[in-house]
Amino acid sequence: MKRICFLVLLFALLAFPTDVRADIAPPAQPPGSNPQPGTEITQVRMAAETVVIEVQRDITPESLGRARVSADFKMQNLGTAEESMAVRFPISASDGWGSYPEITNLQVKVNGKQVQHRRTTYPDENNPDNDIPWAEFDITFPAGGDVSVNVAYDLNGTGYYPFTAFYYILETGAGWKDTIGSADIILRLPYEASPQNVILDFGIGWAETTPGGVFQGNEVRWHFEDFEPGLEQNMEFALVAPTAWQGVLAARESTRKNPNDGEAWGMLGKAYKQVFFMSKAYREDAGGQEIYRLSIEAYEKCLALKPEDAQWHAGFADLLAQHSMWRFTEINSNPETYRALNEINTALELAPNDPVVREIALGIRNMFDGAVTLEGDKFDIPWLTQTPTPWPTLEPTVEEPTPTLGITPPPPTDTPPGEPTRTAAPETTPTPAPQRSNPLCGSAIFLPLMVMAWFAWKRR
Repeated sequence: MKRICFLVLLFALLAFPTDVRADIAPPAQPPGSNPQPGTEITQVRMAAETVVIEVQRDITPESLGRARVSADFKMQNLGTAEESMAVRFPISASDGWGSYPEITNLQVKVNGKQVQHRRTTYPDENNPDNDIPWAEFDITFPAGGDVSVNVAYDLNGTGYYPFTAFYYILETGAGWKDTIGSADIILRLPYEASPQNVILDFGIGWAETTPGGVFQGNEVRWHFEDFEPGLEQNMEFALVAPTAWQGVLAARESTRKNPNDGEAWGMLGKAYKQVFFMSKAYREDAGGQEIYRLSIEAYEKCLALKPEDAQWHAGFADLLAQHSMWRFTEINSNPETYRALNEINTALELAPNDPVVREIALGIRNMFDGAVTLEGDKFDIPWLTQTPTPWPTLEPTVEEPTPTLGITPPPPTDTPPGEPTRTAAPETTPTPAPQRSNPLCGSAIFLPLMVMAWFAWKRR
């Protein structure tokens, strides 16, 4: 009987695998970093530092963005003797895929005067067989005196569009004497910073914004005092990519100027949708949940103004269906599923041969087994007749309703889908790899139990 139970358990584990929402990490760009002394013991302390990571305004399509980093350090020689040393600064790191990209446009100033730096190499701590490039520059620290150092350079974003991340390593400052007296880390965006475009809490899979930041206009600020920097002090900034967020801002401005333009509201709903979904999940942070709510509102306003527009009905169906699928709940009992099916049904009734509508309908068929069928060139949606469950007013948030974060509405920059100017690409959010949904999962879990009971009865 023990063997039988083991086999049944193994069958259950294999037959009903658990979905995982994680992505593999993208190739990483080198992080920014504190300079560090050479290998000798030093009496020089990093008394204070201010680091500004200024994300650049970027209009390159699907760019992960670039930031200009400027780091100011106040160094104090606490000893009784002058110290001269080669200060080191890492300019490269492994991207995890066998390459060693470098930061660019490095400039170093000591006491306000630019100094030359030279390129050298040291073994990679994680892979001693590989050498990685560093920059070195000579500094003399007078006994009992202060020296100011400024290091500035460019960083590239890391990630999968429409999300990006930047990093800054405080840990390298641990080589100086004692603790770091104070540190101010400032993330500066080319537009207002908010939890909608700076991703907190759950992060984006490969990066999660360091907690404790305070939003002030275009900036998020962190302050630390008297600390010994370790791995836990290293900074991460998970963001909506600048080009994607500027698309949202452009769409918001369009609806502000043209509040009765249904096309503008549709483009706004689409822009929000694009910065809500990740490749294998969706944003579960508070800002992401507000983005989802705003996307629903924008699509509803669009369809109130353009009720006969099949492509916008399909686009709204895509939003609802993907959210329902990635919630990993009972899809066939989720009101959101039926609202999505009704929207795609309306779209198919209005324009059964429209390529955008049909592409989204095929995506929904792949998401929900049996909900949508295709015979020849005709779609049918049996769930709407076989399961006539009416939905209540849709609550667009996944968990608890989240408070409004005080952000004004917006829209995207790409060409609106529709009539002569629309193509299949604009309105279709990349559909994740087709997932077998679970209309039977509520009852199929009893199958292993039935098998176990049958074997027990046979044994008797």
